[in-house]
Amino acid sequence: MGGEYVCTLSPELVQRAKDEINEVPERRAADIEHIRDWLKHQPHINARMDDWTILRFLRGCKFSLERTKEKLDMFYTCKTLCPEWYKNRDPQDKKMRAILELGTFLPLPGHDSQGRKVIIIRAAGHDPKEFTMDEVFKATHMISDIMVDEDEPMSITGVVQLLDMEGVTAGHAMQMTPAIVKKAMTIWQDGYPMRPKGLNYINTPAAFDTVFNIFRSFMKEKMKKRVHIHGSDMESLYKQVPREMLPVEYGGTNGTVEEIKNYWLQRLDARRDWLLEDEKYCVDESKRPGKPKTSAELFGIEGSFRKLDVD
Repeated sequence: MGGEYVCTLSPELVQRAKDEINEVPERRAADIEHIRDWLKHQPHINARMDDWTILRFLRGCKFSLERTKEKLDMFYTCKTLCPEWYKNRDPQDKKMRAILELGTFLPLPGHDSQGRKVIIIRAAGHDPKEFTMDEVFKATHMISDIMVDEDEPMSITGVVQLLDMEGVTAGHAMQMTPAIVKKAMTIWQDGYPMRPKGLNYINTPAAFDTVFNIFRSFMKEKMKKRVHIHGSDMESLYKQVPREMLPVEYGGTNGTVEEIKNYWLQRLDARRDWLLEDEKYCVDESKRPGKPKTSAELFGIEGSFRKLDVD
C-alpha cells in the first residue's frame, strides 16, 4: 500500500472495527495524522510514515493514541536491539532460504469463519544442529511482516496460531532457553500490534508442560486464557480451528503444506526490496530523549551476557 490509505474492508468488518476497536472512519485520517506528527518529533525514531503502517498500530492499540505511541516506540526499539532477527533479511540468502524451504511457519490461505488469520507453526521443522532459534525466528518474521502488510482484515480480526509439536526433540527444547523465550514474548506482546486470538497446541510430547510453563510465565493474563492444548485429539482442534481452514496434512482441504510454503516463498521474493529496505526503520538510541534503552532492560535475562559479545 502506498502513501494514502484506501480501505479494503467489507462493510461487516468496518462495523466490527467500530464495535471492537473504536475505529471511527470519519476520524481515521486525523488519528493517523496525529501519530505521524508525533513520530516526526521523535528524534530517535526513523519510522515508516505511510498511512497503512500507522493505521495497523492504531488498530492493534484500539485507537488509544498514547498506547499507539508506546507500541511504535517499542516496535522500532525491538528491531534495533534485536539485530539477530531484523538485520540482513534477504529471502535469497542461502541460510535463510534453507529455513524458508522447510515450511516451519505457514499462514494459511483465507480467513476462518470469524475472519481471523490462521497460522501453523511446525516447531520441529528445523534441525537444531543446523539452525539456531534466532535464525528460525528471523525467517518467521520475514513471512509474518509481509503477511501483516498484505492482509488488511487481520488488523481487525486478529490471528489464531496452531503449534504443531510433532517430532520435537530435547534438542529443540534446549534451544528455547528462558532468554530466547523472554525475547520472543517481549517482542510479540509489546512490540507488535497483533491481536492474538488463540494459541492451539497439537501433538504435544510428554515433557511439553515443562517448557510451556516457561512461556506461560511471560504471558499476559489475557493470553493465558486463549491457550488450548489438544494433544493428539484432532476433533478437539477442529472446535477451535475449522477443519476446512487446514491443509490436507491436518485433515483439511485448504491446500497442501508444500503449496502454502511455495506461496510464501513467492511473496518473499516479490517483496525482497521491501524487506531489505526495512532495516533502516529503527531507532538511534544516542538520540533518544532521556536515557537510552538497552537490550538488558528490554529482554532481561540476557543482559548480563551482552558485554561478552565481541563484535
